[in-house]
Amino acid sequence: MKYQNLFTPVSIGSVTIKNRFAMAPMGPLGLADAQGGFNQRGIDYYTERAKGGTGLIITGVTFSDCTVETQSMPNCPNSTYNPVHFIRTSKEMTERVHAYGSKIFLMMSAGFGRVTIPTNLGEFPPVAPSAIPHRWLDKICRPLTVEEIRSIVKSFGDGAYNAKRGGFDGVEIHAVHEGYLMDQFAISMFNLRNDEYGGSLENRLRFAREVVEEIKSRCGDDFPVALRFSVKSMIKDWREGALPGEEFEEKGRDIEEGLEAAKLLVEYGYDALDTDVGTYDAWWWNHPPMYQEKGLYRSYCRMVKEVVDVPVLCAGRMDNPDMASKAVEDGDCDIVSLGRPLLADPDYVNKLRSGRYEEVRPCISCQEGCMGRIQEYSMINCAVNPQAARERAMAYEPILRSKKVMVVGGGVAGCEAARVLAIRGHKPELFEKGSRLGGNLIPGGAPDFKEDDIALADWYGTMLKKLNVPVHLNHEVTKEEVLAGEYDTVIIATGSSPKVFSLGDDGKVYTAAQVLLKEKDCGASTVIVGGGLVGCETALWLAEQGKKVTVVEALDRILAVNGPLCHANKDMLERLVPYRGVETVTGARVKSYENGILTAETAEGEKKIPCDSVILAVGYREEDSLYRQLEFDVPEIYLLGDAKKVSNIMYGIWDAFEVANHI
Repeated sequence: MKYQNLFTPVSIGSVTIKNRFAMAPMGPLGLADAQGGFNQRGIDYYTERAKGGTGLIITGVTFSDCTVETQSMPNCPNSTYNPVHFIRTSKEMTERVHAYGSKIFLMMSAGFGRVTIPTNLGEFPPVAPSAIPHRWLDKICRPLTVEEIRSIVKSFGDGAYNAKRGGFDGVEIHAVHEGYLMDQFAISMFNLRNDEYGGSLENRLRFAREVVEEIKSRCGDDFPVALRFSVKSMIKDWREGALPGEEFEEKGRDIEEGLEAAKLLVEYGYDALDTDVGTYDAWWWNHPPMYQEKGLYRSYCRMVKEVVDVPVLCAGRMDNPDMASKAVEDGDCDIVSLGRPLLADPDYVNKLRSGRYEEVRPCISCQEGCMGRIQEYSMINCAVNPQAARERAMAYEPILRSKKVMVVGGGVAGCEAARVLAIRGHKPELFEKGSRLGGNLIPGGAPDFKEDDIALADWYGTMLKKLNVPVHLNHEVTKEEVLAGEYDTVIIATGSSPKVFSLGDDGKVYTAAQVLLKEKDCGASTVIVGGGLVGCETALWLAEQGKKVTVVEALDRILAVNGPLCHANKDMLERLVPYRGVETVTGARVKSYENGILTAETAEGEKKIPCDSVILAVGYREEDSLYRQLEFDVPEIYLLGDAKKVSNIMYGIWDAFEVANHI
């Protein structure tokens, strides 16, 4: 077997894991009930990943203490809520996970501290080790008292004891990682205390030490305690993080102190280090968008592994199995953690084991359905997998009679509709006017950092072929063809077309799609009109090729509209644009392009920009003409994707799944 080393057992403390894959902890919003236990959605969600072959399930974070920060969090394993109920619902979940030979750890946290989500804070002052600025709000945090620290430590013992009663195989502490409360104690920038919890590195790690000692005293040495650990902070200054490759002075934890901390933490009793880099001040490191390279933590994990004698876990865009196998073989890590890839495809591990990697649905690192929805709507989902965290509610519906369905359009909406219909037993037939499937995934996936968009398009092609769905490329459907086809149902997913307008010398005015597809050469210098997601990503791609790029945006800042929902993606892209040398002109409206000069009207007057071309990235327009011709002639007809309303990949897939699953 090609990846045999990924399917050898490994132990964390006394617990043996059947393979080298762990489910990385992710925000569990929507997976808990009002009493602090796991709801049915949460039980199904974690069980599905165990069923898919993952050796170790690490849950999303639970808070051992919900008193000091006085905020409501998803799960709570101690007496703040209802410990008996927590144990009961945990037992139901862990028994199901164990049926598949998987192990499961409960993640436990001391709290947010200065990075508390503003909507969860209410009127209460944020807490921290010292009187330091809050990450998001214009507030100064209240220092924790020694009595409060000790009460939190005790809550870890209570919570871990209840987790063990609930059938968990161990716990992972959340932790000296990403700038959460316990990490704030460990970082001298945040910890200005002069008592036993401040000063030397040993004192700053005292909180973490007391936690593991408390858990071991309550649960025994044979109950593993892993630690989520960031070896380097990537902080340039308060609320300012570093970009990949940027030279800067580390204000947080540097590598030298990080490695010393790793050795101490293992000495204190931690049985594994789940390693990454970053903090909330630089959180595109802990939650890496597509603009970060794959496997970005491997070198840091290797440094840690060289100084400790416990297993090291490595996450961070590790979905490429060749990379994962090499990381284990080369000693970068012992266990590969998959977070978002297991949202996209809970069967990743079993598919890889059985030689079906081409069937693995790729994560595109958009973070629209996961981090973005956690931030904005307090629920975890997945953009490319509508069933993630909704396994029971969104299960495939059985059918009574197979229908002949025509699907017009081979973008994500059309492909997803055809896929779901075929799985359920209908007979879909897909027609695409272009030469390949994928729709806007194809130009959108042109930049190297968007390679997974192309992988998603290829995945749809693979799955439709395996499901024996007839696909007709280079075929533009007419009204007459639809009416003559005797279809029971028709789905129109004809997508959208870029908005264009005249600027004068239109021979050198292109759409972003034309340039991305290399149908047009933008020359050595170009102006991109529109600073939304498409405009900024196109600018970044061209700048990396050495082009001189200027973005002109009508609003007062780039990514003001049509930007990523996830702040990690948005914040990183906002900083990458100027870092890569792209000039931005905001609050400006373009007037004309003549003789190689673009003229824009700004608040300071006209601005003239010399350029070889102009690229329009000002949005898309619904292409619904075929639907309008047919809507009163076909009894069962649906309009999906951008043809219905220009949106993003997530809603194109989700809407298609919803409709196709109920035909």
